[in-house]
Amino acid sequence: MPVIQKPTDAIVRIHKTTICGTDLHIMRGTVETVAVGRGIGHEGVGFVEQIGSGVTNFNVGDKVLISCITSCGKCAPCKRGHYGQCRDGGWMLGNTIDGCQAEYVRIPHADNSLYIAPTNIDDEALVMLSDILPTGLEVGVLEGRIQPGHTVAVVGAGPVGLAAILVAQFYSPAEIYVIDRDENRLNEAKKMGATKLINNKDNNAVQQVLADTDDIGVDVVIEAIGLPIGWDISESIVAAGGNIAILGVHGHPVTLHLERMWKRNFTMTAGLVHTNSIPMLMKAVATGKVDPRRLISHHFKLSEAKHAYDVFTNAAETNALKVILTNDLSKPTPNPTSA
Repeated sequence: MPVIQKPTDAIVRIHKTTICGTDLHIMRGTVETVAVGRGIGHEGVGFVEQIGSGVTNFNVGDKVLISCITSCGKCAPCKRGHYGQCRDGGWMLGNTIDGCQAEYVRIPHADNSLYIAPTNIDDEALVMLSDILPTGLEVGVLEGRIQPGHTVAVVGAGPVGLAAILVAQFYSPAEIYVIDRDENRLNEAKKMGATKLINNKDNNAVQQVLADTDDIGVDVVIEAIGLPIGWDISESIVAAGGNIAILGVHGHPVTLHLERMWKRNFTMTAGLVHTNSIPMLMKAVATGKVDPRRLISHHFKLSEAKHAYDVFTNAAETNALKVILTNDLSKPTPNPTSA
């Protein structure tokens, strides 16, 4: 059971949480900042159980969305809206402090790191707003600078790649190519708005994209694998003057071929999500502009987390996308102090 450590902390009883692709990187030992024994997970919806004396925006009993990013709201990066680079926060949950795949979680800087859960959004849809949808939008679509009429390629049709496809359509691209080796995920990508599907089982995705674009390439590449092959494909299919946005969590070195890329006027961006798009995305979900429930494939109890990880890890056999974990202790607190 976590305890209040600072006046700005809150303790949240988890209602629903999920597993992220980043958690798999952690389990494989490729995220060096995560200590052995750390409770992981950085997404969730829950009920405020306790608050520190310095918390003013929330009360015990409030249902809240947990941002995957902790932000103090006061440091120089936070004042620029760069919450992912907060000097006293950033990606802490499931990384440098225990995370959300638990019955209870401590949330530092609660006033800036929680959101009141809207009553008109399904709880499971709301979980997708902790990380995956803001990440797809901010790190993929916005950093990639998608504009109306652009050609876009999403390399990797896992959950975060699919999330990027959903929100890319806010900006009316002309084509959305999706590259993956999993036929089920390619089919899911088509349902979510992809216009061209490329199965890379024969390692010829680059040739297919270039042939389809008259050797020009695409305006924006969103890399959503987190493996060297994802970068290799991205570098090879971006058009001159285009943008590569890195969504994947990379635990191994990649080779940037500057000897051929220096003259192509391309840009590459990578980094943490800031989650400052959460309020806007809440409105988009509430009005039906985007339905993140389409990203959910499986449901488990929190006590079934080991099995849930097995299913999520073996997605090629199980057809898993996002899995929802529901806490057995998730019933609302009686007589909450705020509506």
